[in-house]
Amino acid sequence: EVQLVESGGGLVQAGGSLRLSCAASGFTFDDYAIGWFRQAPGKGREGVSLISSRHGITYYADSVKGRFAISSDNAQNTVYLQMNSLKPEDTAVYYCHVFNWRHYWGQGTQVTVSS
Repeated sequence: EVQLVESGGGLVQAGGSLRLSCAASGFTFDDYAIGWFRQAPGKGREGVSLISSRHGITYYADSVKGRFAISSDNAQNTVYLQMNSLKPEDTAVYYCHVFNWRHYWGQGTQVTVSS
């Protein structure tokens, strides 16, 4: 069974940093691209970043380029999202995602950035 478990969210002041973790299980970790999405109150879910360790590919939304960094630890089956220079507009629930015959989502972790 595919499982994604996020952690690392919290409350931080603008300009601060957080590191999110996504622990994955139930599939061959490095065969799949794993992404981070976020959903702010009253808004749709948007893609933030993605990593394919097998193909050496990373992707960032324009809104987070230069501030966020995605990485993976294949030995730990974990993907990280290092978030620096956080802004109030980064406030959202952050979800980990993988597509393995269908979409799988974690339960989400709340990130709140105060001004």
